[in-house]
Amino acid sequence: MSGIATTTSTPPAVPLRIAFIIGSSREGRFAPVVADWFTTQAAEYGGIELDTIDVAGLQLPTVHPDWGTPPTPELAALAARVADADGYVILTPEYNHSFPASLKTFIDLHHTEWEAKAVGFVSYGGVGGGLRAVEQLRLVLAELHCASVREIVSFHNGWDHFDEGGKAYEVDGAIGTAKVMLDQLTWWARALRTARASHPYKS
Repeated sequence: MSGIATTTSTPPAVPLRIAFIIGSSREGRFAPVVADWFTTQAAEYGGIELDTIDVAGLQLPTVHPDWGTPPTPELAALAARVADADGYVILTPEYNHSFPASLKTFIDLHHTEWEAKAVGFVSYGGVGGGLRAVEQLRLVLAELHCASVREIVSFHNGWDHFDEGGKAYEVDGAIGTAKVMLDQLTWWARALRTARASHPYKS
């Protein structure tokens, strides 16, 4: 032996690609305030490449295309963004105990793109905080073979949690909850990315 010490270094982990889906398209919506707050939390968390998809800026069809119909270039590009993601965070308000129709349309336009991926949620609303919308989203996404994490970032009476400049009052542990949700999301997203690479998922 030469006596020369050798060192090995662990290669840096490939950042997780997380699609952040803003699910509200209502005029005068509160969603951008919550979205800006969450984007900051994700940036501070690190290890994530966030791709923000705002349904309000999409030209979604009002009539779903028939099976086998080639997608338009715009919808094909959108599907590629959903497929490229390692996981998702969905921001949803609660309308009449459920989530917006525009968000359902967005979800239903994609199929295998969702499979074997992890999803977390940020919600807001009145006294329910959007939790009933999230519970319905869990059922829909489970049907699409998407695994949801337990922790939810929820703003009850959401507009009471932010000042006029959009800064959140840290009165209910929202920052800590966001970290826990991201801990769970990134664990599952990384584990499922590894699993998909070694054992392609078959629905």
